[in-house]
Amino acid sequence: MSAEQNKRVVQSFFDAGNRGDMDACFSLIADDIRWISEGNTSLSGTFECKEKLFENLLGPLFGRLKAGIHMDIQRLVAEGDFVVAQMKGTAETHQGKAYNNSYCWIIRLRDGKFVEVTEFSDTELITSVFG
Repeated sequence: MSAEQNKRVVQSFFDAGNRGDMDACFSLIADDIRWISEGNTSLSGTFECKEKLFENLLGPLFGRLKAGIHMDIQRLVAEGDFVVAQMKGTAETHQGKAYNNSYCWIIRLRDGKFVEVTEFSDTELITSVFG
């Protein structure tokens, strides 16, 4: 796929997530995904495969939020199989605490699916909100 096609896949991933269509969103994640959440927080680590990603990162994170995270894309930059997405996320915990983080994801795609993500975010905010 071209860099522009990969950018469209990434855009559609965030569009689906923002409208709450998690089936469409998660269908764009390959079963053999390798997701690296940088830092030393309770949500940091390397998650090998879709099942482990859901069990150990997405499930625990979204389980603490009222309505997921709305992601506003500020920038998408693509080259070959890679797309870099810079975003601002807006969310609220079940306890009413704001969780508004900044993100930079380096995404590698294969055949229209995410196969690797390296995620950078404000780790101090994660710790202050989630412990």
